[in-house]
Amino acid sequence: MSHKEDNEGKKSSHRTELYGSIPPTCLPIVYHPDYNITFMGLEKLHPFDAGKWGKVIHFLKEEQFITDGNIVEAREATEEDLLVVHTKRYLNRLKWSLVVATITEIPPLLFLPNFLVQRKVLRPLRTQTGGTIMAGKLAVDRGWAINVGGGFHHCSSDRGGGFCAYADITLTIKFLFERVEGISRATIIDLDAHQGNGHERDFLDDGRVFIMDMYNRYIYPGDGYAKRAIKKKVELDWGTEDSEYLQKVELHLEGALNEVRPDIIVYNAGTDILDGDPLGGLCISPQGIVKRDEIVFRAARRRGVPILMVTSGGYQKKTARIIADSILNLQQQGLIGAEALEGEGSSSLVSGMMCTSGSAGSRQTGTHPDDIISCRPCAVVRCVIVMSVSGEAGDNELQEDVCRCVQGRRWLPERRALELQDHTGLQTKFSSFSPPTAAETWPSA
Repeated sequence: MSHKEDNEGKKSSHRTELYGSIPPTCLPIVYHPDYNITFMGLEKLHPFDAGKWGKVIHFLKEEQFITDGNIVEAREATEEDLLVVHTKRYLNRLKWSLVVATITEIPPLLFLPNFLVQRKVLRPLRTQTGGTIMAGKLAVDRGWAINVGGGFHHCSSDRGGGFCAYADITLTIKFLFERVEGISRATIIDLDAHQGNGHERDFLDDGRVFIMDMYNRYIYPGDGYAKRAIKKKVELDWGTEDSEYLQKVELHLEGALNEVRPDIIVYNAGTDILDGDPLGGLCISPQGIVKRDEIVFRAARRRGVPILMVTSGGYQKKTARIIADSILNLQQQGLIGAEALEGEGSSSLVSGMMCTSGSAGSRQTGTHPDDIISCRPCAVVRCVIVMSVSGEAGDNELQEDVCRCVQGRRWLPERRALELQDHTGLQTKFSSFSPPTAAETWPSA
């Protein structure tokens, strides 16, 4: 897709319910009971646990991490939403039960009237797709987000497969590119056991999207054409175990994020890498999966890059418990949760970036009100720059700069911070900035 086409899309974006306002009291965890597929036991004919998403939520409630009132309820993606990526022809093909039976790999569906297939199978998948799109915007607003479902990485704009009927990853990135200012580069980290050929086909010629894909080289889909889109390809052998796996995750993840600095990370966190998974063919322990997710979130946090996680594949009953344990570990490590929303990330240039509610009433530890100055480099993002000055040298040298975004709970991507530096001469003199307004000045300690 060209940038010209994308700019035209921005001008003609349709009205959607997926980018509605979310109460700040809600954690950016997206779910709906409609995610779960239950219909006369037909869902049991596929190895995928079609009720695992509800089980994840159940475990998180048991641990008192979430309640019904503090998570975000997903909305179903409409046909207009889906047409942002999918062709009309493909969506019309889904009105044939045979096509859906082939995509979901549940043969008996072909004998059911399509209105039942739509209601019992495709509506849950559309709701999960809507949840991923919503979570993408939440990640930008809050710094992180998790859709407890989604991750349909085998579906592209005009073809489905592997239980993936809608291209939620592609849709999420396209929505962000078209509707959210400051989001123009995305990195997909696909750590499902299978190659993510759907989003790879969609972004084959789009230089704005960097794809890292780490998968079992010997299993479905083996899509050689789609592999051309992978910028960081890591092919694994049968039976790969924790030590080798985690070493490769850390090494290649660092390489991917150092090569291109994205505005958003979409993390496809499939659990079909688990030892004993009937389709994945790898031998990763539950502890290995928990550690893998922590590695990815830490890498995003260090760079101050918003991250969206989707749960993708996983074909054993115990995967729901592992997903829940991983989310709880991320919370315990301070990488997600209410504390993370108020915490700081870090990077080589920007010492801290955080989401705020837009109020300047909270004080940053270690700074003095006199050190706070304001700049308005552009109309897109209004920042307050907090500066610590060298007390010894007395020459106004900056020891650190912390970019705090004060509009719409937005994180400031590191790439935008670099632009801010170029535009304002951030590392030169205080005189290059205008004085703060009364509303922007923090109270004395």
